[in-house]
Amino acid sequence: MDQDSDVRLGQLTRYIFTAPSWKRSLFLIIILGFLIDGAGVRAWVILPFSTLPFSGTLAFTIPAITALALTKPIIEYNGKTMTWNRSALLALSCTVFGVIITFIALASSVTLIPLFYAISLGFVFGLRLFVLVAIADYRVPRMIIPAFTQSAVGILAGMLLFSPSFALFALVLHVVFGLGFAILIWMIERPLQRAFKIRGLAFINAFIAHMTDGSKGMEDFFREIGEEIFVPQVSFFFRRVNEKPVIFTVPNLHPGPMGEIGGGNLPKVLHDNFEDETLVAHGCATHDFNLVSEGEINKVIDALQKSRHDIAYFSVAGRSGRLACGSVQILFQRFGDSVLLVTTRSPQRTEDLDFSVGMTIMAEGHRWFPHVAVVDAHNCMTDLSSPVLLATLTATEYQQGSLEAMERCRTTPLYPFRIGVTHLTLPFSREQGFGDLGVQVLVVEVDGQRTAYVLIDGNNMAKGVREVVLEQILNVVDYAEVMTTDTHVVNTITGKNPVGMHVPASEFLPFVMQALQAAIGNLSASEVAGSTAHCEHIVVFGSNRISQLASTVNAMLVFVAPLSLAMLLLAFLLSLIAYIVIV
Repeated sequence: MDQDSDVRLGQLTRYIFTAPSWKRSLFLIIILGFLIDGAGVRAWVILPFSTLPFSGTLAFTIPAITALALTKPIIEYNGKTMTWNRSALLALSCTVFGVIITFIALASSVTLIPLFYAISLGFVFGLRLFVLVAIADYRVPRMIIPAFTQSAVGILAGMLLFSPSFALFALVLHVVFGLGFAILIWMIERPLQRAFKIRGLAFINAFIAHMTDGSKGMEDFFREIGEEIFVPQVSFFFRRVNEKPVIFTVPNLHPGPMGEIGGGNLPKVLHDNFEDETLVAHGCATHDFNLVSEGEINKVIDALQKSRHDIAYFSVAGRSGRLACGSVQILFQRFGDSVLLVTTRSPQRTEDLDFSVGMTIMAEGHRWFPHVAVVDAHNCMTDLSSPVLLATLTATEYQQGSLEAMERCRTTPLYPFRIGVTHLTLPFSREQGFGDLGVQVLVVEVDGQRTAYVLIDGNNMAKGVREVVLEQILNVVDYAEVMTTDTHVVNTITGKNPVGMHVPASEFLPFVMQALQAAIGNLSASEVAGSTAHCEHIVVFGSNRISQLASTVNAMLVFVAPLSLAMLLLAFLLSLIAYIVIV
């Protein structure tokens, strides 16, 4: 399947990196100054108006250290966030650019060093303004002072090294480069502003604030582009005598986009809001159905609570079965008047099913069953991939396989049944691919047959991991499937952090088997009621918004490089004109 724009948007995360320690950046700034002192001292000394030694340290190191020390406090005084590591890295980067631009003069004449040093200061000011607007505060006027800290000290150094008149020329170049970068910022933001009515750099600010201190400011942007939807949510309510009740629910909403933002922790929030042991499987939903804020989950909780009133319980269920249709495998089982379908394509790549695919399957099943739960097991990831859309070959396999499974469930004999459930937290972190819920196991025993539904709180599974786990589980029960919740708390930067990528199956498998044995030991007679909650007025990203956003961002990236180059060339040309006029 070709990669769509939403996948390309996910791949943009390769441009995101963690700033190194400020101590390392500071060390490099100091060393760079000393190297220039040693290697370039002859070029500076032969200037008739230069008498100060250590000009590399004076011209580059001291301004960089000043900027490192002042940028963070100034930005935080304005109520925004900035880390020492980022401040130091920005100072170091600007120092490197300043050195390169300054010593371009050596290619023609040493006497041009004052000109190119002034140009480097103007460029450093513009670059710092651009970066700070992107990572700290999108409001350009507020970033002028922190952006000016490095080049301001550089101007003082230039006055000492060259002449007092250097300040006037350098300030003119600051205006030139400052305006150039401000125009570039406006041009970059324009596409998102026109398409989505949002400030692109403000969104980046919110993202970095989320990465730094867990801020949820990004939810304000998602709400601006969001739209209301109405989706069904099928659940099975199990009750037992003297045992904790169980809910197996399948939201047709996506637990994203990342971290705690939006519905990223949807499974955990739903679980914690019910006294029942609640298993939250992954339904049919793509990133278009990401909740714009965690508060939207309350609407889901209310709908689920209402759906459990006045429901009919059944004391019978059918034996489970498994079938394959093309690349799709389906584990199916009937509970009273309802049916559960757990789908997977493993060992082929398994990605999100579009809501339309699930709705089509549910509509077909409503001929026989009032409640049809379609679970995307989400248990095989090879790489970031596009969702399964209606009318594709894969979607047709899902539909045909599900129809056959429901036809078998329609005629299957029904028997009294028992269930057992257990919930086990795991000693692994989100960074290792495991969400807060750990592993939950529901075992259903019908007519001597045991079926295990194993749900791991994570975002997909590395290829082959599901097969390793399933092989061991099937030594204990007759049928089973290993699912993930698709929680996105394990994803803060990249969308790829599946179960089994950082922790081998051999390490967490003992915990899964422990949970399985505990669930079997918990088996007791049960009744079940199927129910469909109507989740109304849920604000999500909106249909095709991810694709639209990705297309806009990718189009922007195509033009950023040539626009930046053109703006810089224009700024350099204006600098030369200003030099001729002033000097």
